Amino acid sequence: MGIKIISKNRKAFHNYDIGDSWEAGISLQGTEVKALRATKVNLGDGWVDITANGEAILKEVHIGHYDFGNRANHDERRPRRLLLHKNEINKLGRAIAEKGFSVVPLKIYFKNSRIKVEIALGKGKKSHDKREASKQKDANREISRAMKTR
Repeated sequence: MGIKIISKNRKAFHNYDIGDSWEAGISLQGTEVKALRATKVNLGDGWVDITANGEAILKEVHIGHYDFGNRANHDERRPRRLLLHKNEINKLGRAIAEKGFSVVPLKIYFKNSRIKVEIALGKGKKSHDKREASKQKDANREISRAMKTR
């Protein structure tokens, strides 16, 4: 299927319990596409906002400047519109409003020469939940090491 991952948001799995995920297109300018080809992107602080007129907007995602761009270069942290179906946007909006979920970007990638963003519903973890998850991950790692040496 020609998928090339540009960037992953590893911080999202540490800060959120990830639920359902969706693939969305993204509306970009020309220099943003060229900067993404050079993998100049940071999804760490990104989140998705659902506006009142029914649009999904990707905010706080940093796409660096294109090195060979001119004065028409893009703003690095501008809000970018996500391309989703209306029923998907409504489902995300209900989950944000009712259940206290956040919508976070997980990864951005090329799929058959188109740029896609994988977004997911995430419920924020408390600090004690993060500690418990890291303890569980360490225990699983030790178990796998012990099984490997046997």
